[in-house]
Amino acid sequence: MLIVVRIDVPKKQPEAVSWMLRQLGNRLSMHSVANPAPIMKGRVRPAEAADISELLRIDQQCFPYDAMSKRSFRRFLQHHDADFVVIEALSAEETHADSAQHSANQSANDSATHSASRSASKPAIVGYAILLFRQATKLCRLYSFAVAPELQGQGYGKQLMHYCIEKGQAAHCLFLRTETKADNAQSLAFFDSFGFAHMGLRDDYYDDGSAALVLQKQLHFFDSAKVPKLVPHLTQTTPFTCGPASLLMALAWFDRPIAKLELAELEIWREATTIYMTSGHGGCGPHGLARAALRRGLNVAVWVNQAGPVLLDSVRNEAKREIMSRVQEVDIGALKAAKIPISKREYSLTTLGKDLNAGKLVIALISMYQFDRSKAPHWVLITAIDDEYVYINDPDDDLLPWQTITERQYLPIPRATFDKAFAYGSSRLRAAVVLSK
Repeated sequence: MLIVVRIDVPKKQPEAVSWMLRQLGNRLSMHSVANPAPIMKGRVRPAEAADISELLRIDQQCFPYDAMSKRSFRRFLQHHDADFVVIEALSAEETHADSAQHSANQSANDSATHSASRSASKPAIVGYAILLFRQATKLCRLYSFAVAPELQGQGYGKQLMHYCIEKGQAAHCLFLRTETKADNAQSLAFFDSFGFAHMGLRDDYYDDGSAALVLQKQLHFFDSAKVPKLVPHLTQTTPFTCGPASLLMALAWFDRPIAKLELAELEIWREATTIYMTSGHGGCGPHGLARAALRRGLNVAVWVNQAGPVLLDSVRNEAKREIMSRVQEVDIGALKAAKIPISKREYSLTTLGKDLNAGKLVIALISMYQFDRSKAPHWVLITAIDDEYVYINDPDDDLLPWQTITERQYLPIPRATFDKAFAYGSSRLRAAVVLSK
């Protein structure tokens, strides 16, 4: 059985994956397949620098078209958000003893004891796995997973996958995500046996031009009754159109799809921009986004914990501040004329939960400081909430090289983390645009 998968940086990013999950629907959140029982064929332990030469050999055999370099392996050994492990072959006697006493997860966390117990003849490395944990999101990424071709089909891959699943669950991750070649039936069968769902197709993904299938295993579940259908994902095409991209996702959810998305994205930005905000093109304000949503047939409510024009503290030039104020005063006046409610108080997670349960979606302004230590403002679309997480569709094309578009759809953010991020600037601006059909 072929059980190798390589995660590569795609050459092209689609602007939207509107068909993603169309056939899965709610079955994704309810999907549960019994995992095969682990077979204690090997010992899982943290990777070491001394393993790299053998890992290079395995990687070249499994991925001859795009094997990782020595430098890449060393980078993951030092990566603070990575769990890089290898699996070693055990002797028949060790297999029996380990099966009775240890799990793969326990052996990896007890590397000191393991190192002391090694025999003079070092066990052969059978394969490896690299797990990545995105900061603040509790999202587990299976970046690379390989078993030496001559030893596949003997249970090492199953044991290694069990380790990866248990590690993600122990870290309270919601999803374990990866990709594999779309035409590799054996690899797909392996992931299917562990309950991975097929999330979407990525054309021309690998260096040889072949397509990849995005796979996801849900490790923890939220109440699917809160999400009668999944909100499609859209990636913003400019650095300054996160707000318009979030609104376009909501319009698709409410069965008001827009033709020529790339044109509509800029049209909405032109309507909703504050003119100035940070260096470069200005971002969108809550009142402008609300007005753009109203024009496109949605019901709107605005929550802003500050009266009047907002986002002024990010601009020092007094002339620019005056223009921002005038633009927003026009938007506020238009909303009042249309009798759109503007609540000048905090939009709490309790209120958020009530709105989402009522079938609404929420565009929220967050600060990226909690995620990448930058102080940039960013609009996201909130799609669901449960006792542990707030789920968002993130329109931003993250710079992390291992991230795929699916990692920004229903992205789980711990409630405490989101509550901290849900405020921007020194004035702690909290702004939300609540949308309904």
